[in-house]
Amino acid sequence: MNKTLIRFLLTAVLTLLTVAPSVGEVTVGAARTGLYVPMLKGKRIALLSNQTGIVGNKHTLDLMLENGLNVVTIFSPEHGFRGKADAGEHVGSGVDEKTGVPIASLYDGKSPMPGKEVMDGIDVIVVDIQDVGLRFYTYYVTMINLMDAAVTYGKSFVVLDRPNPNGMTVDGPILDMSLKSGVGRLPIPTVYGMTMGELARMANGEGWLKDGRKLRMLTVVPCSGYTHSTRYRLPVAPSPNLPNMLSIYLYPSTCYFEGTDVSLGRGTPWPFQVYGHPDMNDRGFSFTPQSVDGAKNPPQLGRKCYGVDLHKMSEADAIRQGINLEYVIDAYRSLGQGEKFFKRFFDLLMGNKQIKQMIMDGKSAAEIKASWAGDVARFREQRRPYLLYAE
Repeated sequence: MNKTLIRFLLTAVLTLLTVAPSVGEVTVGAARTGLYVPMLKGKRIALLSNQTGIVGNKHTLDLMLENGLNVVTIFSPEHGFRGKADAGEHVGSGVDEKTGVPIASLYDGKSPMPGKEVMDGIDVIVVDIQDVGLRFYTYYVTMINLMDAAVTYGKSFVVLDRPNPNGMTVDGPILDMSLKSGVGRLPIPTVYGMTMGELARMANGEGWLKDGRKLRMLTVVPCSGYTHSTRYRLPVAPSPNLPNMLSIYLYPSTCYFEGTDVSLGRGTPWPFQVYGHPDMNDRGFSFTPQSVDGAKNPPQLGRKCYGVDLHKMSEADAIRQGINLEYVIDAYRSLGQGEKFFKRFFDLLMGNKQIKQMIMDGKSAAEIKASWAGDVARFREQRRPYLLYAE
């Protein structure tokens, strides 16, 4: 047995042993400094994080520096280190004003991978960022890119784990890898019910990194007090247009409007919680998207949209429905545009080329959901060895 494999197995055992019983208050991995500060002492650290990387009222970056860790680089994802940029907006590199640590943007429109100069200056990559558990949400894609970089340059990789607010749900088709893109990187369902730490373990264990290679050292610092059935409320909005828990629970159902001309409420107080279009039938509800921070040029800007208000739905009902394509089907039928209703981006978000045709063929939301039930069952079994928390 070679040394690399031994190190990998030891790391996996250490990860499992440090999982505390899933009871009481949730403690995020970043708060468990006793588990990671000793292993990071003396290392040159690159930290992937943003505004969600907090412990109490303190950013993980500050916590690491206070504990004498040498953070030499910050990697910033979509929306930037402070989380203020629009979806898809390119974010430049720079310097963190508070700490003076250089920021290397991984969402600058040039390359999603850090350059050799940056990688040669670090020993370990640490990830502390709040994901929401959707295949088309880009934070996990950024993590996978960094895992690829860590393999290429022989660096260690540490995930300070955080709960998945949609961790109770597995739903949607597994990604058709011919549709692999920046909003779909791994062969997983749309809602995959895993934390970033669990997903990192699975990507590494299943050979999903570039060329099937594996990290020489992957460590997950787990949460304590968390299970997949935990209703964990995010203390900080993960991105500008997911302002509350209802938006996060509806996100699996309403994000598909990004692949159409229908507004999903960007530029209103209810992003991902309403939908409408100027040409839809008047349902007694309307809204007009405006240019606001985080949505400078939203779809249907300045136009009165008629549609449906979901922002008064209970959180429990939103969770219970998982992916609900009734909203997309409703808008499709109301507008009467046929195939023109769908943009190419719709297939990329769906991760499946058949769903669009099923909608055009008049299938119901329930019939479409049944079409991916086998995918969900297979994935639940496939992911089981990588789970760190009780289901």
